[in-house]
Amino acid sequence: MKNPDVKQVTNVSCPVLGMQPSARAEALAARLEAAAALATFAAALSDDEWQMRVPKDGRKVGVVVHHVASMYPIEIELAKALAAGQPITGVTWDVVATMNQDHANNYNNVDKQAALALLAANSAMAAAAIRALSDEELDRAAPISLNSDAPLTCQFMLEDHAVRHSYHHLARIKEAVVAGSAPNSNEAVWLC
Repeated sequence: MKNPDVKQVTNVSCPVLGMQPSARAEALAARLEAAAALATFAAALSDDEWQMRVPKDGRKVGVVVHHVASMYPIEIELAKALAAGQPITGVTWDVVATMNQDHANNYNNVDKQAALALLAANSAMAAAAIRALSDEELDRAAPISLNSDAPLTCQFMLEDHAVRHSYHHLARIKEAVVAGSAPNSNEAVWLC
């Protein structure tokens, strides 16, 4: 089932032919690619572990893996808006929570191979999009509604969202798996 709130970005701008990515963009992309640890860990999970609920979150492990994959295009779209000097408006924690809850409802029984394939495709797209950014674009700042309209840079947005996101969820998933069985709590945070 497709979530109408999640878009896959397919047309990523590329650096001018012959131009190398900026060292900063390359470093950011490499850090995002290092997040493949989420895919590696998730691929090794048993079916029972894939269905565990993540403590303090409430979503199933598989749903969270698919969530990370689904968010890359959105995170990149927002970063590209900042790179162009456009403010990010209308994105609030309530909007994020609703989007995450809708995603969890729509993908409650997500197939492991489909989620891992989406994670691989969208993380590769995100890394390519980051590599296409110049230092000037990474430094460009505009107000971000999610952060109380603070003017923040494109690089901050990438670090705080696209790069950090899988690390954050991998840590929580590992806690759930190490604990052996997370409670089937209905309490859900849906924050990120």
